[in-house]
Amino acid sequence: MPLETIVNYAYVLAAVMFILGLMWMTSVPTARRGNLVSSLGMLIAAVATLFLVQGNQMLSLAWIAGALVVGSVIGLLLAVRTPMTGMPQMVALLNGFGGIASLLVAWGDYETWRGKLETAQSGLAALGGLIASTPAELPIARHGYEFLAIGLTVLVGGVTFTGSLVAFGKLQGLKITPGRPIQFKGQQIINTLLVLIALAASVALIFEPTWGWLIVPIAIASLVLGVLLVIGIGGADMPVVISLLNSYSGIAAAFAGFVLNNSALIITGALVGASGIILTSIMCKAMNRSLLNVLFGGVGGASGSAGGGGSGKTGGQVREFSMEDAGIVLDAARQVMVVPGYGMAVAQAQHSVKELADELERRGINVKYAIHPVAGRMPGHMNVLLAEANVPYESLLDLDQSNAEFEQTDVALVIGANDVTNPAARTATDSPIYGMPILDVDKARTIFVIKRSMNTGFAGVENDLYYDPKTAMLFGDAKKVVSALTSALKNG
Repeated sequence: MPLETIVNYAYVLAAVMFILGLMWMTSVPTARRGNLVSSLGMLIAAVATLFLVQGNQMLSLAWIAGALVVGSVIGLLLAVRTPMTGMPQMVALLNGFGGIASLLVAWGDYETWRGKLETAQSGLAALGGLIASTPAELPIARHGYEFLAIGLTVLVGGVTFTGSLVAFGKLQGLKITPGRPIQFKGQQIINTLLVLIALAASVALIFEPTWGWLIVPIAIASLVLGVLLVIGIGGADMPVVISLLNSYSGIAAAFAGFVLNNSALIITGALVGASGIILTSIMCKAMNRSLLNVLFGGVGGASGSAGGGGSGKTGGQVREFSMEDAGIVLDAARQVMVVPGYGMAVAQAQHSVKELADELERRGINVKYAIHPVAGRMPGHMNVLLAEANVPYESLLDLDQSNAEFEQTDVALVIGANDVTNPAARTATDSPIYGMPILDVDKARTIFVIKRSMNTGFAGVENDLYYDPKTAMLFGDAKKVVSALTSALKNG
C-alpha cells in the first residue's frame, strides 16, 4: 500500500478522534477522556505527517525532532508551573502561539515555492529554453486559491498572535495593557482600512504570485489590527475574547492546511474554529449581548476601579458580619448555595471551599454550587477550579438550574462573584450589564458576600446586592475567610 494512502488513513483516524474528543469534552465527567483522545489523535496526525515528509530533502528530521523536544520541555514547564488562577492567561498565550505558527508556516511555504520557481526559471534560461511567461506554466504551478490562502493565513494568524498577547496582558494585569477598554476617535475606520489592505494584498497574490513583498503589508496590517481590536475590549468581556481568539487560531490553521494541501490540518483547524465560534455565541448569549457589542461596545472598566451605573442604590448601608455570627447562620441552614467568581480564583480558595462544604455536609446540610457561564476570566473557569478541588460534578449547577434553587436556599455564599449577581441587570436600563442573565442570588433567604473591599467588578458598576437587607459582607481574602468560617463551624 502506498505511503500516501496509509497517511490518509491515519488522518481519517485522527479526525474521528478529534470529533469524539470534542463530543466528550461537552460533559464534565467525560472531559478528561475527551482531552486525552484528542491529544492522541493529534499525535497520530503528527507522526503520519513526519513519515510523509521524510523524503523531502529540504526537511531535516533532526531539526524537527529537536524542535519537538524543545517545545515539549517548554510546554511541560508551563503546565507544571502555571497555577489554576493563571490558566486564562495560559490559554491566551497558546492561542497566540497557534496564530503565529500558522503565519510563519504560510509565509515559509511561500518563500520555499518562490525559491523553487527562481531555480526552475534559471534552469530554463541555462538550457537556452524560453522562460515561462507565467509561473503557472512551470512544473511547480500552484492554484490561485493557494495564494489567497497564504494571504488569509497571514492575516488571521497575525490578528490571533498580537490579539492574544494583548489579552494576556489584560488578564495578567500588566500596566501596558490596562483592563479598561481603550478606544479613540477613528479607531474603527483604521481597523476597516487595515482589513481592506490585507484582503487587497491577498487577492493581488492570486494575479501576481511572484510579488513576495505583498506578504509584508498583510503581516503588518494583521499584527496592528490584532492589537487595536483587543485593546478596545473591556476586562469583563475577556471570556468571550479568549473563545473568539481560540476560533481565530483554528481558522488560521485551516487556511494553513489549504496552503500545505494537508487534510488533517484543514479538519483540525475547522473543528477548532467552529467550536470556538459556537462557544463565543454561547458566551454572548449568557451576557445577552451581541458579538459586535462585545468587540466594539467598549463596555467595562478596570477591575477594582470605583464606579457607578447600578440602579441608583449606591451609597446605601451595608451590613458586616463576624465569622462567628456567620458560622451560626450557616450551621442552622438546610441548603447552602456557593456562588464562586474570580475572587475565588485569585485567592486560590477552591480547596478551602471544598473543606467548608465537607463540614456543612457532615452536619446534614445540602451544598450546591451555582455556576454562571461567564464567571471568571475564561469559559468554564469555575468548573475547572472546583474540579481540581474534587467537588462532585453533580453538585455544579448551571444558570437555569441554580436560579430554580435560590428560593429554597437558606444561605447563598457569594465568593468574589460581582457582575453576575447584580440585580441591576434586571431593571437598570442605563447600566452596561442591563439585560444580562444573572444568578438570582437575591432570592435566597440570607446572603453572605466574601470580598476584599467594596470595589466594583470588571463592568465598573456598583452591585445592588450588597445593599440588600438580607446581605451581610465578610471582608477579606476569600481563602482566609472561608477557612475562618470552617473553623467557626467546628468550634461553634
